[in-house]
Amino acid sequence: QVQLVESGGGLVQAGGSLRLSCAASGTIFNINAMGWYRQAPGKQRELVARYTRSGNINYADPVKGRFTISRDNAKNTVYLQMNSLKPEDTAVYYCTADIRTIATMTNNLYWGKGTQVTVSS
Repeated sequence: QVQLVESGGGLVQAGGSLRLSCAASGTIFNINAMGWYRQAPGKQRELVARYTRSGNINYADPVKGRFTISRDNAKNTVYLQMNSLKPEDTAVYYCTADIRTIATMTNNLYWGKGTQVTVSS
């Protein structure tokens, strides 16, 4: 019913930039929150940046000042602009969204399949 599709990952040198996109599609009534998490090899998945249900933005400390989250509500899309990338930013980046569907009118948390970001030193 609902799909989250990420794009924009890739290989970049340290100090470079990438912009990730995540588009939600399906029988969506509304989207309450959207955000980005990442998981590096051998590590737990961690928050990168997110819009909360109240519309506030949270950033993880390691990315503050370098990453910017934004959204286009008309397109059901969330973006992550990543600047001044570091090798430690290397991870699979996952989009997540709290979505109410038309079919059930209940909220559920959805995840994308992830996009690889690799930062070389």
